[in-house]
Amino acid sequence: MTDSITRSIDQTQAGISGLLFEPVLRLGVTGLSRAGKTVFITSLIANLLNRGRMLQLSAAREGRIEAVHLQPQPDLTLPRFDYENHLAALTGDDPRWPASTRSISELRLSFRTRPAGWFSGWRGPQVMHLDIVDYPGEWLLDLALMEKDFAAWAEDTLAIVAKRATRLAEARDFLALARAEDGALALDEARAQVLAAAFTRYLNAARAAGWSDCTPGRFLLPGDLAGSPVLTFAPLPQPAEAGRGSLWREMMRRFEGYKAKVVTPFFRDHFARVDRQIVLMDVLGAIHQGPQAVEDLRKVMAEVLTAFRVGRSSWLATLLGGKRVEKILFAATRADHLHHEQHPALTAITEALVGDAKRRAEFSGAGVAALSLASLRATVEEKVSRDGQELPAVRGRLLSTGRQAVMYPGLLPADPARILSPAREGAEAWLDAEFGMMEFAPARLSLRPGEGPPHIRLDRAVEFLIGDRL
Repeated sequence: MTDSITRSIDQTQAGISGLLFEPVLRLGVTGLSRAGKTVFITSLIANLLNRGRMLQLSAAREGRIEAVHLQPQPDLTLPRFDYENHLAALTGDDPRWPASTRSISELRLSFRTRPAGWFSGWRGPQVMHLDIVDYPGEWLLDLALMEKDFAAWAEDTLAIVAKRATRLAEARDFLALARAEDGALALDEARAQVLAAAFTRYLNAARAAGWSDCTPGRFLLPGDLAGSPVLTFAPLPQPAEAGRGSLWREMMRRFEGYKAKVVTPFFRDHFARVDRQIVLMDVLGAIHQGPQAVEDLRKVMAEVLTAFRVGRSSWLATLLGGKRVEKILFAATRADHLHHEQHPALTAITEALVGDAKRRAEFSGAGVAALSLASLRATVEEKVSRDGQELPAVRGRLLSTGRQAVMYPGLLPADPARILSPAREGAEAWLDAEFGMMEFAPARLSLRPGEGPPHIRLDRAVEFLIGDRL
């Protein structure tokens, strides 16, 4: 209770300071594995410090941003986002993609801007702090576990594993182990660890195969929790009876411990304090994997949005610490893997994927949008001839060999229903089309003074997320 009271006082003081002095805006950046969070944040910071490519950001276009600089992050207990080393990896003589997000990190950008509007001449420059909070999307999906007990979670998870067993050997292996167990028997710690290890191998294989719903998220990104009891459980068939000391009861205790000791602190200390949020999505990767991966991504995005407390907060609620997420942007990454002629189709598919959740959020008063972007452009556009037809393609440096290659990934349909309908119906493959993908490495850059790294629609994303506060 004392801890709760202290936290409320801190939030109230922060709210008063933000309203009366220098406002602070917390931007959450998340996305599932391979969505490009680290590259997005690195390019975002670089292009806000050097705004030559940010023409769609109105405050930059109008020249109202006088200065932007990095500050020490306010939370002394969080790692700093390693901006400088990530930027060096992307812009060096042998550019490479930086390491993926493994944990939560933070960084603060401070803006000094001139106000806009009729009375701007009567007001001096204002200061706004942007706290960028980077966290793995797998952790966000864990919030849905809060509404389930172990029995419900185990039943749902085993059903998902069974559906994937036709394609994944790891799913078949774990399913065989789980179904062979009798949860009513006394706990055997060595056996529990074998089950948890097999479950973890399945989760990693499912993620690598393109599925998005792979919870609990810390099994994939354990950090300093590796080997602890809160990561040593697995779903099991429920026995008719399970006494004290049984395997089932111990798995249930560890599942509840995971929610209490891992999920709840993340929600309370970080997620619940976010003002604006961007969710990065690898839509092209899901399309390449097939209809089932697309449907899985659609369901996951619906769950993601239910985790947010959406809507616009009143000034009094903000003052008292009752924050709600005011704006959410769903962004399909790797738009540079497509010719610009196909970008509208990618955006339309992304909007359709989050359509149901978007309408619910808008009804609650939140601003929700979807677009396609490339945080760092790694390709150039070309036209290629095939069977006497000119096709829109892109050329870049292959990640695997370093050689230049031209890719035509296939034609995305203008009607998103041609993607979403087979996905909802459980189709195994696309009926009349194939969508290919190549992995490109970053291109070597030559930046002029005042320019950040090249991108596609990063400035539009920033305008939506924070433009009204600059």
